[in-house]
Amino acid sequence: MKRFHVHVAVENLNTSLDFYSRLFGAQPVVLKPDYAKWMLDDPRINFAISQRPIAPGVDHLGFQVDSEEELAGMENQLRAADTSLLVESDTVCCYARSDKRWVTDPQGVAWETFHTLGTSETYNAPASANACCTPNVSQTITTRAATSAACCQSRPAGH
Repeated sequence: MKRFHVHVAVENLNTSLDFYSRLFGAQPVVLKPDYAKWMLDDPRINFAISQRPIAPGVDHLGFQVDSEEELAGMENQLRAADTSLLVESDTVCCYARSDKRWVTDPQGVAWETFHTLGTSETYNAPASANACCTPNVSQTITTRAATSAACCQSRPAGH
């Protein structure tokens, strides 16, 4: 079953942590010095915040799926919506290992569909400080495919 996903970049993690914990009436299930995640059932949502060197606001939207089969099924829908689908396999982001599929809507909003494979001790892959999160939507898919590990910190301000 799919779970809606929202990731918000915040200026102050502690202030936002307090706000969202009160708003949701629940504490996050993952809490790190620069990241927090709530897995809510009503509504069914994976809501994450992070304090990163990017502009605050909605970073990206998406769907978390429960299996590789469900991810493959969603891939068809994503390709129908945006032929420049970006595929990332076994990538480390947000303290998790995941297989991901990315598309961008006509307004430039990144949509992530992912299946979580396990946890990670780091926010992103140690081999590359840029590995993880929303691909740079100003790049063409050819460039993104060639540098699929480059994202997060390479994004333009205001994304």
